[in-house]
Amino acid sequence: MKETLNDLFEYKSLDRARAKEILTNLAQGKYNISEMAAFMTVFLMRSITVEELTGFRDAMLDLCIRLDLEGIDAMDLCGTGGDGKDTFNISTLSSFVVAAAGQPVAKHGNNGVSSICGSSNLLSHFGYEFKNDKDSLLREIENCGICFLHAPLFHPAMKNVAPVRKDLGVKTFFNMLGPMVNPAFVKKQIVGVFNLELARLYNYLYQQGETRYIIIHSLDGYDEISLTSQVKMLGNDLDLLLKPEDLGSAPLNNEELKGGKSIEDSARIFLNILEGNGTNAQKQVVYANAGVALFCAGKTGNIEDAIDLAKETLDSGKALGTFKKFIDKPATTISI
Repeated sequence: MKETLNDLFEYKSLDRARAKEILTNLAQGKYNISEMAAFMTVFLMRSITVEELTGFRDAMLDLCIRLDLEGIDAMDLCGTGGDGKDTFNISTLSSFVVAAAGQPVAKHGNNGVSSICGSSNLLSHFGYEFKNDKDSLLREIENCGICFLHAPLFHPAMKNVAPVRKDLGVKTFFNMLGPMVNPAFVKKQIVGVFNLELARLYNYLYQQGETRYIIIHSLDGYDEISLTSQVKMLGNDLDLLLKPEDLGSAPLNNEELKGGKSIEDSARIFLNILEGNGTNAQKQVVYANAGVALFCAGKTGNIEDAIDLAKETLDSGKALGTFKKFIDKPATTISI
């Protein structure tokens, strides 16, 4: 590791094979805590290359516990996180809208590292129990249209890295990898990224595969459609720069998208929106993100119709019904 760190400090880069080897060694606990922390910190101070990102991804997929969904054409809505915006749980909420609209979802998620409340924190708060056995997850997606893949259960080798990430408390290259290593190997995906450089890297990598995808970055720094600025979308034969008005909304301001200051606050906002009591801004953001996902999944022929479908699904209570079924609790027993 010392030689590798010296090379990186001199702005040299890793080839794909070396990147895969190092991440495999990281996961298997072959480096000490100081070496791991130094290695992660390097990539906060310099750009990651396509070869490095590809090698890291290869290692994560080789090490993961794979989930065979037996032909269910599932989708994932997953952002890198690390944008520092502290929004409410937009992609998680949008996932329930998408599932309720008829597109199966295999949501990959984790506890928050650089944010207060990740998708795993949120669902755990509602009493959801994480699992990685195939039969349970198949029943979940067949009965509810959505299953949840808690990353640590599918990437057990990452247990050696988790304490270092938590202590650092900032985004690392593991944020960049999260959306790329869904253990169900989904073929439809919405990916939110925290900067344009990473959007281009992702686009290059996804073009090499068979996934139907849209990569999203709002130009003021969000890893989702924020409606606070123009949003860049890259995908299969797709390259768009859209204004909020193009997505059916007046421009919003950042404060309107803030999440809670605790997991309990975040859960309250989440359930409030599902119950139809969210603010107009909160609902508009969910319509847009879920709508673009439904468009990506091929549920409609254009984004406008997909946003309308998302709106109907949320406003009618269908998404709330899917959430209740998912956590297996009637409305009167959902606690915040």
